[in-house]
Amino acid sequence: MKPLHAKKSRFLVCVAVCMFIYTFIYLKVPLYEEPNDQKFHVKRAECGFYPDELCSALFVGKPAALKIGNFCQKSYQPKPLSCIQTACNCSTVLKTLHFITRPLSDEEGNFSLAYIITIHKELEMFVRLLRAIYMPQNIYCIHIDEKSPRDYKTAVQNIVNCFENIFISSKREYVVYAGFSRLQADINCMRDLVNSKVQWHYVINLCGQDYPLKTNKDIIQYMKSKWNGKNITPGIVQPLHMKHRTQVSYREYIHSGVPYVYPAKVRKSQPPHNLTIYFGSAYYILSKGFVHFALSDARAKALLEWSRDTYSPDEHYWVTLNRLPDAPGATPNAGWQGDLRAIKWKDQEGSSHKGCKGHYIRDICIYGLGDLQWIIESPHLFANKFEPGRNPLAVECLERRLRLKVLRQAQVPLEEHWHLQGHSHFNMKLD
Repeated sequence: MKPLHAKKSRFLVCVAVCMFIYTFIYLKVPLYEEPNDQKFHVKRAECGFYPDELCSALFVGKPAALKIGNFCQKSYQPKPLSCIQTACNCSTVLKTLHFITRPLSDEEGNFSLAYIITIHKELEMFVRLLRAIYMPQNIYCIHIDEKSPRDYKTAVQNIVNCFENIFISSKREYVVYAGFSRLQADINCMRDLVNSKVQWHYVINLCGQDYPLKTNKDIIQYMKSKWNGKNITPGIVQPLHMKHRTQVSYREYIHSGVPYVYPAKVRKSQPPHNLTIYFGSAYYILSKGFVHFALSDARAKALLEWSRDTYSPDEHYWVTLNRLPDAPGATPNAGWQGDLRAIKWKDQEGSSHKGCKGHYIRDICIYGLGDLQWIIESPHLFANKFEPGRNPLAVECLERRLRLKVLRQAQVPLEEHWHLQGHSHFNMKLD
């Protein structure tokens, strides 16, 4: 029997090697699109077996990698993250979820950032985002939508309880899409952040479907070198086709249990203090001095009150205030500069991008695997939007790439649990 067992073992090794070579050739050799998809076959056993190599090939847009990846996403689901649905002790949370537990350089340790993260669903995506941006010298305010399920809130709280520098917003809003509540959620977190003991320099706002493309060190150096105390609020003077957002009053309604905003037949008064209204991104990076200004200046308070019945006020409020010449860190003459978010808007198809390889929701691309090359070639700090339940490999590839970059930049000895994975057959090529 022993010779038979030996032959069987050698046969299995041979099969494994052949599978390895097969996948390696398909991913490493430059390929062109096959005219007939029937020529291409993928075996279920290959899925998830060489993640670094598959991700690397997706990042350079190899057609074979896209076919393998799309096939695998239908039949292979990544192992769920530990300690997010069940309570773990905090030591286990930090280690099994791979949180960075020390500043990675003196430069980062001496330059704290604040984050506002607004969430309402996708618990696992939130945890992946949090651990990607987490550094112990930073501070994080989490705003959970008041209408989120109780078990979701409990799960988030269980994670947050393990960190002294992460907290839930002291006042939560029932957030309505395009409503004032979305702006109020950020302001609630800002009030908490200005009272914290952490001496942070800038605050960055994120939503639960964002993901960083740059490391903590990259973001700090970007702010120091290109902005040097200035705020980033991309936008322009409100264009004509956007004026309806602030010319008439909007009210919140509920239809079939779903809240939404809708214009009322009431014309609004002119903006307070003769302010010029701008239109721009709801995303920003703001200095601590500007945040104090936004919370205390009479013009800021009046604009906030006036904005309560406007459409999507977070898209005019910050950019308008930041154009005031006397605001701390103001950029009165700025336009769309800032590189905050890589977003594929449907109406920009053919100009800034070649289409969404995932699917559109509200004219924003939910990224698929075919979007990865465009994402990593973007100069932006973050990307939006992701749905890991539908495209898990897209987030996983970006996550592995980012963590490798973070650890390569580190100027301190690395902890074992900071690595997202152990030994693999390939080292991902980042360039």
